[in-house]
Amino acid sequence: MPSYPVDMTVHPEVEGFFDPATNTISYIVKDPASDACAIVDSVLDIDYDAGRITHDHADAMIARVRERGLKLEWIIETHVHADHLSAAPYIQEALGGKIGVGANIRVVQDVFGKIFNEGTEFQRDGSQFDALFEDGDAYMVGTMPAFVIHTPGHTPACMTHVIGDATFVGDTLFMPDGGSARADFPGGDAGVLYDSIQKVLSLPDEMRLFMCHDYGPNGREIGWETTVGEEKAHNIHVGGGRSREEFIRFRTERDAQLAMPRLIIPSIQVNMRAGEVPTDSEGRPMLKVPVNAI
Repeated sequence: MPSYPVDMTVHPEVEGFFDPATNTISYIVKDPASDACAIVDSVLDIDYDAGRITHDHADAMIARVRERGLKLEWIIETHVHADHLSAAPYIQEALGGKIGVGANIRVVQDVFGKIFNEGTEFQRDGSQFDALFEDGDAYMVGTMPAFVIHTPGHTPACMTHVIGDATFVGDTLFMPDGGSARADFPGGDAGVLYDSIQKVLSLPDEMRLFMCHDYGPNGREIGWETTVGEEKAHNIHVGGGRSREEFIRFRTERDAQLAMPRLIIPSIQVNMRAGEVPTDSEGRPMLKVPVNAI
């Protein structure tokens, strides 16, 4: 495993915002030594059946940043989400900050640009984002050093963000009783996902891990914070030393039984554009539904 520049002496303040409509957790991550903060995996509200987009979840986060007098420096997307829409540009317009995503967004844009027949006007170079992170890239949130680990398998562009003793894993891992993400989307791979999870589990046992989703398995209360040590010991998909071969067999069989996420069609179209809703030839917000294409 590579050696990562972990600094466990830095303890960011992390506040989670749970969206029950998509079971997503978004985060405000504050530098304890300054008023700087980042937002991770924001949510744009959509009533897909009615074709209506609203901003309640994002407005709550914006209000919290303003209430605390914080300065937003980064709006981080851990990956191109298939189950919720990003509110990144809406938040950026209100608070500033740079929108960052993994550099392999270009792979996702190429694949789904064809699926949605986006044409040559849709740029597939990641230029919709302010920063494209490569494996090992570092950045700052106030005085806090942060770095990224490329953790593909769920999608090609998945990145894990490590800020002090807090790590934001996106969909790569769930809580110990939730297991791991699916690996059957275009560009997904169960073996690659297993390897990515091992990168996360190579971090210090005391490292705090923050999930992007939680579904409250077996009726437990929703939760989103655990540790590397807890995942290594108790994760139902990869804990206790489960082998790569066992994981691939399990994940492949499990994924074959799963339905597509309810919001995958609007989510991919919006999120591959850094949260911007596509428009028709007259400039009106408009989403496509490709038939038998995903």
